[in-house]
Amino acid sequence: MATIFTKIVSGEIPCFKIAEDDNYFAFLDIRPLAKGHTLVIPKKETDYIFDLDDNTLSGLHLFSKKIAIAIEKVVKCKKIGTAVLGLEVPHAHIHLIPINNISDINFANPKLVFSNDELKEIAEKISKEVVL
Repeated sequence: MATIFTKIVSGEIPCFKIAEDDNYFAFLDIRPLAKGHTLVIPKKETDYIFDLDDNTLSGLHLFSKKIAIAIEKVVKCKKIGTAVLGLEVPHAHIHLIPINNISDINFANPKLVFSNDELKEIAEKISKEVVL
C-alpha cells in the first residue's frame, strides 16, 4: 500500500510543494516545528533511509542541500537543522528545520499552526529561491 508521501508525489493528496526533480520531492511539513520546516523525500518508496542505495541516499542529501539554501534565503535563522526519524511515516525522509538554538529541533515541542494561505505563501517564496 502506498504511503501518504507516495500519494503526495502522485498528486492524490495535496501539499505545499517546494521543488522536485526526477528522483526527489520537497514539501512543507503541515505540522511544522518552525516556519519553513520542509520534508525531503526520495520518490522511490523505501521505509528506512539506510535501506536506500548509495546513489539515492547521496542524491537525497544533495537535493536537501539545495532546498536548505533556499529556505535560509526566506526564513531568518542561524542554520537549517536536519533530522531523520523515520517512525511516523514508513517512507524515508529528511526534515529541514530552520533553527536558532538546539531546542528548536525538539520534536516534543508544540507544532506551529499556519493557515493554508500562509503555507502557500511560504512554499512559493522558498520555491522561487531553489536552484536545481
